[in-house]
Amino acid sequence: MVYLVGAGAGDVGLLTVKAREVLEIADVVIYDRLLDEKILNYAPNAKKIYVGKSAGHHSSTQDEINRVLVDEGRKNKIVVRLKGGDPFVFGRGGEEALYLRENQLDFEIISGVTSAVAVPAYAGIPVTHRGIATSFAVVTGHEDPTKAESSINWKNLATAVDTLIFLMGISNLPIIAAKLIQYGRAKDTPAAVIRNGTKFSQEVLVTTLERAAADVAAKNFQPPAIFIVGEVVNLRESLNWFDNKILFGKKILNTRARSQASKLTTKLESLGAEVVEFPTIKITAPTDNFSKLDAAIKILNSYDWIIFTSANGVEKFFERLKNFKLDARAFATAKIAAIGTATAEKLSHYGISADLIPKEFRAESLIDSFKNLSPKNILIVRAEIARDILPAELKNLGADVTVAPAYKTISAVENAAEIKNLFDAGKIDCVTFTSSSTVENFVKALGAEILSKTKTAAIGPITAQTLKNFGVDADIIASEFTIDGLVDALKNFFTT
Repeated sequence: MVYLVGAGAGDVGLLTVKAREVLEIADVVIYDRLLDEKILNYAPNAKKIYVGKSAGHHSSTQDEINRVLVDEGRKNKIVVRLKGGDPFVFGRGGEEALYLRENQLDFEIISGVTSAVAVPAYAGIPVTHRGIATSFAVVTGHEDPTKAESSINWKNLATAVDTLIFLMGISNLPIIAAKLIQYGRAKDTPAAVIRNGTKFSQEVLVTTLERAAADVAAKNFQPPAIFIVGEVVNLRESLNWFDNKILFGKKILNTRARSQASKLTTKLESLGAEVVEFPTIKITAPTDNFSKLDAAIKILNSYDWIIFTSANGVEKFFERLKNFKLDARAFATAKIAAIGTATAEKLSHYGISADLIPKEFRAESLIDSFKNLSPKNILIVRAEIARDILPAELKNLGADVTVAPAYKTISAVENAAEIKNLFDAGKIDCVTFTSSSTVENFVKALGAEILSKTKTAAIGPITAQTLKNFGVDADIIASEFTIDGLVDALKNFFTT
């Protein structure tokens, strides 16, 4: 089966459920330009073939794309032809479907959210609105202006509908505007040009039909963009929602491990930030391959307190617990301490309620809590490399302390050259650090000096101190040492 799939207008969240389902089982994905490559992550096992086309440059002609579809369709069980927007709205999906039919290959169409509607919506412009616009037309803006005769019926189009939407029409904007005015559209009709619509780099230029071409030239608006003409454009002033978000226009670098980055990325994106993921660490098994942790699990009932210092430690601990065919009942004789609400929340996923969470989510505050508890036998589940203050001070309180590494973090820097280019171009507004190891590995990869070109955000004072050790004063330090606390600190910083 060959699936002709619409990837939506740009925002990854606009991908349909059905599109995601077929990507997950695809053998090969043949994909276009103008779609977020994060979508390809939904097809981790598929072969990827790029066949993108842009103005003045085609990596593949349409005939070549058709042949690739047939060739791959005959070799593979599931082929996904992934196209920006909707395959049947100026996507040449009909041509590809006909070619597949001619070659006796089965196909299925999976519609996508078209930019003709989604892009204006993200700009706060409805294509129809009661009392203002009851009709709209979607028109190609990419027609060759040197053609002897236009295939667009300008005379009838100009005044036939309330809202006109031209896709990919930046280069032809002077001709489009002139034709509409020539055939009766009022010069002062509200108009808008929307570039990179639905993405965090979205730009909106509100103008009039008469001024549109000159304003676009003055602002140096570049493709991809759509041109919308009609009274509905005036509604943007009241309905603008996307580029009014708190962090809209900010590009933030997330240095968390790839396996953990999504939580922070999702929260920042929901506030309008464009997030670039630059993992500097990777979570792996400890050097002793869990021998100390496994030994501790075998005598778990001998500990009166078990301390978890991170959500990672909780997750890895329970993986090992399961290895011994044990579950939460193994904690029956012990009390549980968690450094921080995120760690406590992770424990709750496994049916464990923390008995102790310090007021401040760091070792010093936990030590203060234990001064009145007279602990005897304590197990600390943590990263292999961590500060020694917690076990040392607990021993000073008279406790027998076992430290069991559940994981270690290693350097895992990706795409450093690409990230450096962003810094050099002044395109990074802030870098977030969620641990000392993210700081250390970032500096190892790019140097501390590069941080002078941006703002820095630390999840807490320990991470901030690590930055300071490299000569960098953190601009933002979360007062609550969690991802939510870090996000709140970023919101406060960029809105005051």
